[in-house]
Amino acid sequence: MSVERLIRIFAGLFVLASLALGVEGSPIFVNANFLWFTAFVGANLFQSGFTRFCPLESILRRLGVKSAEARA
Repeated sequence: MSVERLIRIFAGLFVLASLALGVEGSPIFVNANFLWFTAFVGANLFQSGFTRFCPLESILRRLGVKSAEARA
């Protein structure tokens, strides 16, 4: 898998998990403050679209995951 694909998977997973933990109607509701984590993930995706800096991308590259361009 490429870095770009893994970033999308992690972002989606964290958004869904924090929504499940933060929305009162959820069967695994813990606390509404988990919604702040959803906002953090969204803000990080937003800023990385402009700055091209993503902490997860740096971590994955150090672990040896190749980008989609390098795989082609």
